Amino acid sequence: MITEDVVRAYEDVFKIDNYLHHLVQRIELLNYINPLNIESEKKQFFSSKYSYSPQFKYPKIKFDGYKLHRKLFSQKLEGIEDADIRNLYKDVIYEYSGLIECIETIGLGKKFYYNSLKSFGTPTECDIENAKFILRFDDGDFEEDLLPMYTADDAIAYFEDYAKRYDFEFAIKKSTNISAAAMVLNNQKTLVLRKNHKYSKNQLKVLANHEIGVHLVTTFNALEQPLKIFSNGLPNNVETQEGLAVYSEYMSDCLTINRLKELAYRVIAADSLAKGYSFQATFDLLHNQYKLNRDKAYIITLRIHRGGGFTKDYLYLTGLNKIYNHAKAGNDLNVLLTGKVTLEYKDVIEKMQALGLAKPSKHYTDAYLTNSNSNKNFDFILNSLKLQ
Repeated sequence: MITEDVVRAYEDVFKIDNYLHHLVQRIELLNYINPLNIESEKKQFFSSKYSYSPQFKYPKIKFDGYKLHRKLFSQKLEGIEDADIRNLYKDVIYEYSGLIECIETIGLGKKFYYNSLKSFGTPTECDIENAKFILRFDDGDFEEDLLPMYTADDAIAYFEDYAKRYDFEFAIKKSTNISAAAMVLNNQKTLVLRKNHKYSKNQLKVLANHEIGVHLVTTFNALEQPLKIFSNGLPNNVETQEGLAVYSEYMSDCLTINRLKELAYRVIAADSLAKGYSFQATFDLLHNQYKLNRDKAYIITLRIHRGGGFTKDYLYLTGLNKIYNHAKAGNDLNVLLTGKVTLEYKDVIEKMQALGLAKPSKHYTDAYLTNSNSNKNFDFILNSLKLQ
């Protein structure tokens, strides 16, 4: 419980934090970036023998971007005496502003792509080398638990059972309008499953550890924090959060070479945007050059080209690389589970905890505690990846 003395001492921080929280309630990029007509465009793309350029439709924007920008930059940050905390909130305001620009330009081609670059960046040569290194490995022996056998309803039952190990409640719903097999809507405390997807036994385990074990853990830890910034997100939190989530797959022994290659293909596909590839050209690269089956190639291409060029997906591999090395060095991951936070702001968060402005994580990722990882091949691969 936060003390009245802390609230009084940091009145300006709480005032700005509450106001920003009020402003950004509708700024959740995942609510807007997923096309509404994924399946119909996929059918047309396949029936055209991969020559058709998909025309995706997107949800309508539910906010006035200009007014949000104006209110965001009206905050009197000079009232925050602590320089580290003041700079954190300055970075946060710029981050939220960038997300508004992303959402406003979804479906507008290069305009969205350039805004995506500002918010998420693009793969470096080091990232591309790491991806190509991973793609050299064989997929390994065929395993029965990789067969896609389970429906979305089966997945719901699995996730409900898995969630019993955590002390929080969340909603689960199905949708045909998401590109991923599953995703978490942070503001709605909801796990969304792709309705027509078939899940393998291992994928269920992957998604449980990834979506519930990390994304929902950080969602509910953030709600325990006195400041709303932990729920709304720190700058570049995607890389850290996805890195933690894939690291949970590794620690729960359900990470596979196929899954690691999927993350590598996302890097390759994101790099294709910088090279000016069209939707068809990225698909051709994955399907014909890298020999991915057409459904997997389509999903990765869709994820990368949605909106006009969405580079976010390359951060899964870079995030895993950073988190793996951070944990290998003996660092506790508790501070990174306190909300939608970023590794680069770890010292500031620890300072805020010392000041009483933040709390340690109430919920802790189960896979990090049990550590059932047994595949030493992944240690070799992850230890071989280059850091920037």
